[in-house]
Amino acid sequence: RHELLSGAALNMRKRRGDLIGVAAAVCGKIFYESDPEISEAIDFIEYYPHSLRLLEQQTSLKLSPLGVVLVIPPWNFPIAIPTGGVAAALACGNTVLFKPSPLAFPLGAEIAKCFWDAGIPREALQLVTCEDGNLIQTLSGHPDVDAIIFTGGTQTALKLLEKRPDAELSAETGGKNATIVTAMADRDQAIEHVLHSAFSHSGQKCSATSLLVLEREVYEDTTFRRQLLDAIQTLKVGSVWNFSNKMGPLIREPLADLRKGLENLEPGAGTSANGASVGAESWALQGKCDETNPKLWYPAVKWGVRRGSFSHQTEFFGPLLSVMRAESLEDAIKIVNDTAYGLTSGLESLDPREQKLWSEKIKAGNLYINRVTTGAIVLRQSFGGMGLSAIGAGIKAGSPNYAVQFCKIEESEAPTQGPLREGSPCKARLLFLARNWQSQLARNEHAEIRIELHKTIQAIYSCLFQYEREFSGEQDFFRLRGQDNLFRYLPVGKVTVRLHPDDGLFETLIRIAATRIAKCTVEVSLPPNLNNSVTEFLASREGKNLCDTVNFHTETDEELAKRFSTTNPATGIDRLRYAHPARVPKTIHQAAAKLGKYISRHVPLSEGRIEMLRYLREQSISVDYHRYGNLGEREV
Repeated sequence: RHELLSGAALNMRKRRGDLIGVAAAVCGKIFYESDPEISEAIDFIEYYPHSLRLLEQQTSLKLSPLGVVLVIPPWNFPIAIPTGGVAAALACGNTVLFKPSPLAFPLGAEIAKCFWDAGIPREALQLVTCEDGNLIQTLSGHPDVDAIIFTGGTQTALKLLEKRPDAELSAETGGKNATIVTAMADRDQAIEHVLHSAFSHSGQKCSATSLLVLEREVYEDTTFRRQLLDAIQTLKVGSVWNFSNKMGPLIREPLADLRKGLENLEPGAGTSANGASVGAESWALQGKCDETNPKLWYPAVKWGVRRGSFSHQTEFFGPLLSVMRAESLEDAIKIVNDTAYGLTSGLESLDPREQKLWSEKIKAGNLYINRVTTGAIVLRQSFGGMGLSAIGAGIKAGSPNYAVQFCKIEESEAPTQGPLREGSPCKARLLFLARNWQSQLARNEHAEIRIELHKTIQAIYSCLFQYEREFSGEQDFFRLRGQDNLFRYLPVGKVTVRLHPDDGLFETLIRIAATRIAKCTVEVSLPPNLNNSVTEFLASREGKNLCDTVNFHTETDEELAKRFSTTNPATGIDRLRYAHPARVPKTIHQAAAKLGKYISRHVPLSEGRIEMLRYLREQSISVDYHRYGNLGEREV
């Protein structure tokens, strides 16, 4: 299977020119935009089988196909994104239903040919044609579809879940991405980066910079404003067949939100963070449509965009940049985080203190410092967001964990364990508990739960070991000279462990323990009148030692479902964890689907390399630390 995929990658290399030409003719994509996209597609095909081989080195795991995977890619990256989804699903041995965007179907057909001509059976990779409306009504709701890979609008993803609330959906959705420029930035460099981030592919990238947030000193710098606008106006706009042009036409005439953004200003003045009055937004550069082509638009820049306004909160997907003023970096971070999205974010600052503050506070999946916010490379900058920018488990495309979510995972032997370092009080408590339980089992105590408790002990050791080895620190898989590319895991927030009458002791204890190892806040939700051996153990001294500060809630399914919609952090739900898919009631699925909330319902595993993924989210940080090739103190 993996050899056949290598053949598909080779076919893409051979057909690079043809794919570039079709992308230009069908999608209006500039040649130099399509060329690296094909390289990314090849990387996807070759990396995903490699990532699975690495996971299969965990001898405790047995991977098998999930079944049927529906791949629904967008039109804006019509080569890389569909290829990545298809390659990930095929690498796991699944049958793939590949439904390209109607706006880019000829490219989808060419991609399918690359796989078919490499020997992938047409029964394993089926090319599907249908309008998007029929897609939601027919394909996504079909009970034989085991997983859906979707890239596109947030509302479309929510409609997919509305039709099939229990779908295993991996969706990379919209973004309202921002670049912050502080007074400590190299302003010439910032202009160069913003120019590319905002207007490459005519702003039709989910990663494109849509908001430019300037610290007050930069905002009031007339030279910076003049140079920024001059640079934007140098962009040549026109036919993709004229190779001097840097911007081509849109895929279609602007839809309602983009047209409103391109043609209208919001009236009225606003206030800044410190209460000072700010004027109404104005055109720094008014976009215009080519008289001969209604799809061809020139760049537009709005100046003085207000907090909470239409231009602040709305994803446009076009050549429109909204400029906002911030009083400080902290204020700028608040402006950026005030949107519901969290896909990409950029910072232009040479101050390492500002870089540290920003990377700790900004809510986005891909962070970029002193570089452009587009052009993520497989594994180097694994791609995917947070908030409304990611619906599903939030595992990033091109990451070490992406393909495995389309596998069934079973355990064939004891989990991986290894030496542990001294650590946090939580770790010390869990180690003490595990060792104490071992001693009790050696004395033939807990005979009635011996097997379950022994399995829990092994799982705690494995989760602690894998957290130390894989999940607790930052990793740079490439170590490029002049650029850091850091991959790290963050706790998902608050995990609600929901108990069910059929849950076993191991399934309950390891969910609580793993949540604590991941440094998440944990709460346990119990249905009314649940009284069995599991609840008895949790109420015992041993159970209380494990749960420590854990909050317990007794609530019906209906009461639990209502908590999805609350905005109160104390009662809201960041992630709901069940022990089996069949134990999740329809009521819970429907409530979560309305808001795009993810329910983790995989059977708990003893192997920490997989189990810990249920409580963590991924983040990539890319930092250009060189200064025009000079490495500074890093050279030392």
